[in-house]
Amino acid sequence: EGFSLTEMFRIAAGVAATAAGVCLGARACYAQEPKQFPYSCPPLPYPYTALEGQGISGETLRIHHDKHHAGYVTKLNAAVEKKKELHNQTIEDLVKTQQGAIFNCAAQTYNHTFYWDSMSPAGGGEPRGKLKEKIEAQWDSVDSFKEAFTAKAASHFGSGWVWLAQRNKDGKLVIMDTHDAGCPLTDSGVTPLLACDVWEHAYYVDYRNNRPEYIKAWWNCVNWDFAAAKLQ
Repeated sequence: EGFSLTEMFRIAAGVAATAAGVCLGARACYAQEPKQFPYSCPPLPYPYTALEGQGISGETLRIHHDKHHAGYVTKLNAAVEKKKELHNQTIEDLVKTQQGAIFNCAAQTYNHTFYWDSMSPAGGGEPRGKLKEKIEAQWDSVDSFKEAFTAKAASHFGSGWVWLAQRNKDGKLVIMDTHDAGCPLTDSGVTPLLACDVWEHAYYVDYRNNRPEYIKAWWNCVNWDFAAAKLQ
């Protein structure tokens, strides 16, 4: 029997990653570890060049992940090292309880990991199943939802994040933005489903200051399956 398109992407990604000396299984292993101090920067869930056909270059992913994301983890470890009472805290714990530099670095670590998972080489197109039904129920169509999300992302002032989230009290979906290191984990009323990074470092290599063009590329990569798995 032949492989599905998704299976073909996964096989190709695994071969490419192995050739580059990267273990894609490391992400799964990381997720099963306690994730307590010292913290580590999880590898990308796909090769650096995996999203080039969708509009996000390998150079962007390498700089974004290896410099910016990893840089937040390094700064987080330096800040937490001096506070032994926090050594048994997970990154999620730190986001929910800390302020200042520790919050900023922990939240940016969490946000970036969530962002990488919000994209996929097999992404793009439209959602399926229950997620599509909920989107259409609230925005009439997937295209209308995309327009609303794009408008929020394009108009966000300065650095930050735009999220698709689900309200815990009634299950409704919401589009929300957070500034700088802002993270939905600080709001117990919502569960994040997707994240779009609108810090300029997410797109300046490929699109300079043209955020709308970057957002178009992000839609080509969006990982609907990741969002659907988090849907309540």
